Amino acid sequence: MELMQANRQWATRPDDERFLSLIEMQDHFARMRSLSREKVVASRQLSVQPAADDEMHGLVLVGPNGGAYAPTNWSFGQLAQLADKAPASYLRRLPAPLAADCINYGLKVLRDVEDVGVLICKDGAPTLKAATGPRYGRIWNSDIVSSLVDRIGDGVTGDWRVPGEFGKAVQVTRANTTLYAGDRDMFIFLADEQNRIEIPNRRNGRTGSLARGFFIWNSEVGSKTFGLGTFLFDYVCCNRIVWGASEYKEITIRHTPSAPVRWFDEMAPAIAHYSKSSAINVVNAIRDAQDARIQSDVAEFMQNRFGKKIGQKMMEVHMAEEGRPVETLWDATTAATAYARTLPFQDARVEIETKAGELIDLAA
Repeated sequence: MELMQANRQWATRPDDERFLSLIEMQDHFARMRSLSREKVVASRQLSVQPAADDEMHGLVLVGPNGGAYAPTNWSFGQLAQLADKAPASYLRRLPAPLAADCINYGLKVLRDVEDVGVLICKDGAPTLKAATGPRYGRIWNSDIVSSLVDRIGDGVTGDWRVPGEFGKAVQVTRANTTLYAGDRDMFIFLADEQNRIEIPNRRNGRTGSLARGFFIWNSEVGSKTFGLGTFLFDYVCCNRIVWGASEYKEITIRHTPSAPVRWFDEMAPAIAHYSKSSAINVVNAIRDAQDARIQSDVAEFMQNRFGKKIGQKMMEVHMAEEGRPVETLWDATTAATAYARTLPFQDARVEIETKAGELIDLAA
């Protein structure tokens, strides 16, 4: 199947959210973190006022010490939610004095006194980057990128790098990079296309090769979870679509209070292991799956994992493409991924492909 996550980033990110290397990202995030502060304050101690330089349209959040911080588009939406879930799109259309009155009424009257976690940044004009719950478990982008730099290098010269185009290495530019970050979130896509994995009997008895890749995403301000997606693939095109992807596996961490600890204890070692794992392990897992015959009734095996209707369609697709019935765990994986290619929606394809990747693990 094809993976579109990197393509969506490539198609929407402006130039100032594109980076040429992990080192450039590391420097950026280290600087932003040094200029940022986390604070927990009571909702009654916060107020919204018209900005002094734009009293009709601009707003600032004023804290207990009198500091004024201009909200980003994202943090303004969070403030609106805190103010008894006021509709942010509506408030944005109001004159600043009226919008400020609505938010203040929500913060000081409608809702109970509660602590609010704010993330402020003094990079030029003081900015409110996030307004979350007081126990938001922030995983810092700087920690993630520094961990990657320590383990795999700069992302442009080692084995793990910004992917090429159709399997050929390219000079990384802001037009073709797969390293992205803005004020709301970050996204990284790296691949090892130098050490491709030769897979015997990949399709119709013929040998094929696959490269390893991974996505990492995170938000310091609450727009999404932390996530790691790993997969094998054929190649990446100029539009940063991943073609021929298989064995997609995804792990996410919600930003609960334990999230930073889980990142250091679980995810950072997992990324290191994946980046250094031998291709032999992957080949052996696939060979095991190719040799592992399904001992139970095949139709029942497929239906228990994918449902009666879908399981039957998978077996039919496999028979049509391979010219023989599903017999092994590898056959079942091939059948599931072949069926996934027929689905029009990316989320449904990824769900099927993820379940297909789990079938290989059964061989162990």
